[in-house]
Amino acid sequence: MINTQPVDEFHRLNHRLMPSGTPFEYAQGSVIVPEECSEPRTYVFLEGAIALERQNNPLLLGVVASPGIVGLGVGAMPTQEQYHLHVEIACRGYHLPASTTLQLLEKHQLWRDAFYWMTWQHRALEARDRQLIGTSSYAQIRATLLTMAKWDDALRARIGVMAYIQRRTLISRSVIAEVLAALRQGDYIRMEKGKLVCINRLPLDY
Repeated sequence: MINTQPVDEFHRLNHRLMPSGTPFEYAQGSVIVPEECSEPRTYVFLEGAIALERQNNPLLLGVVASPGIVGLGVGAMPTQEQYHLHVEIACRGYHLPASTTLQLLEKHQLWRDAFYWMTWQHRALEARDRQLIGTSSYAQIRATLLTMAKWDDALRARIGVMAYIQRRTLISRSVIAEVLAALRQGDYIRMEKGKLVCINRLPLDY
């Protein structure tokens, strides 16, 4: 994710949404499919980390560490795309009907906070597109490694580098393995048991 997460805005939204929410806890590896619910829902994550993935033509859009909100505006304009949430680190939070979310935003005049939160999410997706669309395989791998390097240690320790790059870019495992091996051999990155430990520096070209 890029830019500074609007934490203050999250806390104001959470303060008003939580009393109407239904608590949940999901173990690592669980899959949450919002489309299976009878009506659109807003999911608020207080602990853990989740990955947002497209269901048709599976593609990873990004990993979000808590705190986070998914589906804040779905009550106003339902999505035409189907997604699921993959739990990367056991998470805790609550969900509520998207229609209730809209009612609470109006009642407590939280539109500014919602706008800031959704703009931050939009900027993160813009950054992903800039890194991955119309670029070489190496440029995509490089950008993904730099994204992973910004995660905290707990998140990096849970997610395998090769699997994450493939889920995010759809580049073949053989190409990813070749590039990672070359970067490790050149001491550009350090990995342990398939997890990224650190990046020393990454060349612009491969």
